Amino acid sequence: MKVIAIIPARGGSKRIPRKNIRAFLGKPVIAYSIEAALNSGLFDEVMVSTDDAEIADVAVKYGAKVPFLRTPGTSDDFATTAAVLNEVLQKYEQAGRQFDLGCCLYPTAPLVGQAALVAAYEQLTANNYDTVFPVVKYSYPIWRSLKMEEGKTIMNWPEHLTSRSQDLPAAYHDAGQFYWFRVDRFLQQQSLFTQNSGAVELEELEVQDIDNLTDWKLAELKYQLLNP
Repeated sequence: MKVIAIIPARGGSKRIPRKNIRAFLGKPVIAYSIEAALNSGLFDEVMVSTDDAEIADVAVKYGAKVPFLRTPGTSDDFATTAAVLNEVLQKYEQAGRQFDLGCCLYPTAPLVGQAALVAAYEQLTANNYDTVFPVVKYSYPIWRSLKMEEGKTIMNWPEHLTSRSQDLPAAYHDAGQFYWFRVDRFLQQQSLFTQNSGAVELEELEVQDIDNLTDWKLAELKYQLLNP
C-alpha cells in the first residue's frame, strides 16, 4: 500500500503575511507538519504543494519533496483543498506514481502529534471509512448557545433554556489539522467529509486555529505546555 502526505501551502496568505513559513518558536511553522509526517514513518512520500519558491525552498530544507509548483488555478483565494489534492494526485499519476491512501496535512498545525496521525491512520485502515480526521469537543454545550437579532439576545435552541449542561449531548468540531483519505474514494466523491467519515478525539490543549496573531501566541503557549 502506497501512502502520501500532501501539505498544501500557498504563498498568498492575507491575515498573517507569509504565514506558512513564519517563525514559530524558532523555526518555520510548516517545519512542524513536515517533521511530524516524516517522523511518523507512515508515508512513502511527504510533499508540499505550493506556488511559492521561498516556501518550496523551506520545505525541501526540512525534508519534504516539492516535485512541481502549483498552477495558477489552484493558487488563488478561491481554490479549494479538493482542487489542490486533485492536481497533486493527477500530476503524480502522470509521472507513473499512484497512491492508495493520502493525508492532507495543513502547514500551520504545529500542535499535530504523531500519536494522532497514527491513530487516525489505524482507524482508516482497520475500518471501511472514506476519511478520518481529528475533532475536539466544544468546551460549552452548543445547545445553550445564543444569537443576536435586532439588538436582542435569543437562544438558538430555546427548548434547552433550563437544561443542565451535563444532560446535553457532547458536540465536536473539526480540529483543522489533517485529513486521512482513501485516494480512490476521494477522487470519486471530491470531499474530505462524507457520510462515512471517522474521527479521533483530541484534547483542547492539542488544538488551536491560527487565524490571527493572538491565535499564534496561544498556539505557541500550548506547544510549550505540551513540550516542556
